[in-house]
Amino acid sequence: MLKEIHGHIVHELQQSSRTDTVFVIAAVLFNLVVLGINWGVASEAAKGHDTARNDFILGLLVVATLLINVFANRALLAGRATRERLLGGLNRMYEDNDVAKYYDQGLLGTYRTRYTLFTLVLIVLALIAIGVPLVARSMG
Repeated sequence: MLKEIHGHIVHELQQSSRTDTVFVIAAVLFNLVVLGINWGVASEAAKGHDTARNDFILGLLVVATLLINVFANRALLAGRATRERLLGGLNRMYEDNDVAKYYDQGLLGTYRTRYTLFTLVLIVLALIAIGVPLVARSMG
């Protein structure tokens, strides 16, 4: 039974990692695409071409960028909490079976740092995707 529980926990960790990867990649790609679109829309609005429509589109994309990034970061926080719980259970299982010495506890801090860095990357990209076009728009 212990082997099945161990396999299940490892499977859940793998699934959590894949889910986190999907959220990070999707949010990064979204931010880069929106940056390009916002840049084009802001440039056209700055030139005085159909300003109201371009400003509306820019506003919608800013809201969408904020929402997508909030959702992605919340998903990462949930993934981090899930990983910590699963690894905690795995570590207790290792302690109960006198094999905990083979699992480096420093990995927990490393995972926490990785999630923090993922979150910071998404925040910076979101700020760029929103801020750069707004600056371009205001300077036109």
